[in-house]
Amino acid sequence: MHSLDHMLRARSIAVVGASERAGSVGQQTMRQILRGGFDGSVHPINPSYEELAGLACKSSIGEIGHPVDLAVLAVGNARLETEVEKAIEAGARSLAIFASCHGTAADGGSLRERLTGLVNEAGVPVCGGNGMGFLNVEDRLRVCGFYQPGELTPGGISFLTHSGSLFSAMLHNRRHLRFNLAVSTGLEMNTGMSDYLAWVLDLASTRVVALFMETIRDPGGFISSLERARDQGTPVVALKVGASGRAQAAIATHSEAIAGDDASYEALFDAYGVHRVWTMDEMMDTVELLASKRPPQPGGLGAVHDSGGERALLIDTAERIGLPLPDLGDAAVSRLSNLLDPGLEPANPVDAWGTGRDAENVFVRCLEALASDPAIGVVALSVDLTEEEDPANAYGTAALQAAELTDKPITVLTHVSSTIDPAQARILRAGGVPVLEGTETGLRAIKHLIDRGDRLKWPEPEMRLTTPSDLAGIEPVDLLTRYGIAYPRTVVAHTRNEALAVSADIGYPVVMKTTAAEHKTEADGIRLGLRGPDEVAAAYLDLDSRLGPTVTVSGQVPAGVEIGVGMVNDDQFGPVLLVSAGGALIELFTDRVALRPPVDRYRAKRAIERLVVSALLQGHRGAPPGDIDALADLVARFSELAIDASGHIASIDVNPVIVGPESATAVDVLIKWL
Repeated sequence: MHSLDHMLRARSIAVVGASERAGSVGQQTMRQILRGGFDGSVHPINPSYEELAGLACKSSIGEIGHPVDLAVLAVGNARLETEVEKAIEAGARSLAIFASCHGTAADGGSLRERLTGLVNEAGVPVCGGNGMGFLNVEDRLRVCGFYQPGELTPGGISFLTHSGSLFSAMLHNRRHLRFNLAVSTGLEMNTGMSDYLAWVLDLASTRVVALFMETIRDPGGFISSLERARDQGTPVVALKVGASGRAQAAIATHSEAIAGDDASYEALFDAYGVHRVWTMDEMMDTVELLASKRPPQPGGLGAVHDSGGERALLIDTAERIGLPLPDLGDAAVSRLSNLLDPGLEPANPVDAWGTGRDAENVFVRCLEALASDPAIGVVALSVDLTEEEDPANAYGTAALQAAELTDKPITVLTHVSSTIDPAQARILRAGGVPVLEGTETGLRAIKHLIDRGDRLKWPEPEMRLTTPSDLAGIEPVDLLTRYGIAYPRTVVAHTRNEALAVSADIGYPVVMKTTAAEHKTEADGIRLGLRGPDEVAAAYLDLDSRLGPTVTVSGQVPAGVEIGVGMVNDDQFGPVLLVSAGGALIELFTDRVALRPPVDRYRAKRAIERLVVSALLQGHRGAPPGDIDALADLVARFSELAIDASGHIASIDVNPVIVGPESATAVDVLIKWL
């Protein structure tokens, strides 16, 4: 048995605080259990009743005479401590608590801490408190003190949430999304999202897991479950709130500044292929699409429209979110040309509405033509499902016919969710065609599906095997070079004569930097391109007079694109890599990706390509392209350093890395030691 089976698959339930009082949690808890069709044993507990809902009512849980799998405590905070003690004494194997658990315990301490101590000492898993419970739909087990829909058909979606309101909202959705398990995790006294995630991954019915997250209390367990979901091919969709960075009055490295509070989750999701969404509407569209039975296939989106204006809207939105709309091959163009009315362009996306002649057949054949093109991985009929006289014969159902002609994912994408005809949507969904309810949310869902298909083609990671270095007393530049990260020859000078001698030895041009300031640019502590003794002497005199006598002299690296590479050691998840626009732009623009080490060269290169500044690496206005492969290799080597250094270093800032046509070279490094 799984450790949560006594709770989530309970066969015997005691409802402490069961009631007939209208509107009470005790009344609704009993109704939910019985109306859900639960076929195990139910024991109402309340000394005020002899019978409830046709069941004998006990005055105390101890009167049942045998342990129950689950004790549901439908009582207020004032009674919680006593009832938890009684339930544990009676041998209850798990608990569910709805009350907030705020208040004072009998010993004068925190009620929440007292309850947590009791259940942990007894080894009893708890759902809650301060939650709405759970619904195991496929086992007809409803443990919830609040009204939920009477008819819920089991399906392949698991929903785990830190928001009780969204727990109820998802169960009330009008899209007929079907769940096997929904859990409002509440305070997570000793059972959290990581535990529930591990449990649903054991269910054969789970097709997709949706998470609404505030934080993770068990990072190790969460990572293990995400790794398992990735390995077994179960999509995970997550909406993580609290992503905005905290204000930081004083920071030691740029990397800490651009990480904010969210980089560790971004890196974690990227590492394990979690589909991050930003709104609940995007989650709904994404979950519906990923739960459909057709797996992702290589290629971009092909769309068929009945409106030129909505076609332009889709093109604009797809470009903004980075969703590919591939050009069609000659065969597909030829097929479309034979189908479309004169004046309609045989190109993707397709505006197929002409005179209305044989419209349904035209739409079916256009969808089929797009699906036949190798560059197309997902096909969408992009129409508004407004009410029709006969929903079964509306032309939106052309998607059902097209779905029979291809094994590629077929969906209907609508643009105005409030005008969708429920009857048409129901017919499409019953036939296995997802209906996406919004231009941007629907296109983002399609992008998630395409990204998922793309990840399936990624090669196995190629990781180097390294031996952790002894970092005691190592200089920052030596640390980089030890891991094979290119850095120009650098020598410390304490006097003008030393600076002149060092410069001559390194060879002009040289760069001089103060050692007295962490952020040298802000202190005006860098002098570039010094080409002779006179320039070196003048630069040294200036820096010495303002910032002190000690400087470094380095060889000048040829010009290139400036990239920032950094590491922040997260308290929960360990080292997080950051790759960003570099130089003075590092904090000005939010152009960065976060990665969880170790990162190989292939994954580093894919991450670099996501940066806006990567366009400069392709060559811009006649400038030569930067060596992306060299940069990817540097990031991969830096990821090894980040792992080894995580126990010694709070953050590292390598900024900038100069990416030239044939090299990637670090030219400055700042370390904040633990």
